Amino acid sequence: MYQQFPPRRPLCDLFSVQPLRDELVKVGICELRTPEQVDDVLGSREGTVLIVINSVCGCASASARPGVMLALQNHVIPDRMASVFAGQDSEAMERLSSVYLEGLPPSSPSIVLFQDGRVETLLDRHNIEGLTAREIAGILVEAFNRCAKRPGPSIAPEELRQIVTQPSGVRPPRGPEEAVF
Repeated sequence: MYQQFPPRRPLCDLFSVQPLRDELVKVGICELRTPEQVDDVLGSREGTVLIVINSVCGCASASARPGVMLALQNHVIPDRMASVFAGQDSEAMERLSSVYLEGLPPSSPSIVLFQDGRVETLLDRHNIEGLTAREIAGILVEAFNRCAKRPGPSIAPEELRQIVTQPSGVRPPRGPEEAVF
């Protein structure tokens, strides 16, 4: 017989993490907080799905989230877009890792583009560290252009300008000509 422990509490308090969640929600990315929500988004294994494994770390704030936000200004974007917050949504994270990212090492932050249920593009922490938001956006835009069909952008460039914080080093596109990488 083994001893069972109560479920782990989130690593960071919800109040301080909420702005990091909101950045992605404001650009059209839904949050997955339960295993059922993960299955609802990824279970059909049809179309393109962008999953952002969000995090409180510096590379998530400086590069990953801003890179995703910029990439979603492209003329084509994934059919569905969602995020799971590592260290916060542990049951959802466990389902994502064990069922849909089986065999891949855990990594936060990460950005995963699925096409018809298989991983098409994966940017893990190792890839994200050292890249700028624009470089990440460029990688994602190339993947979107290969796989996605839904018309973009996810939100109007004017809305993005109101969301993007200048300390991250990201300058929002000035117009449609800059939105396509």
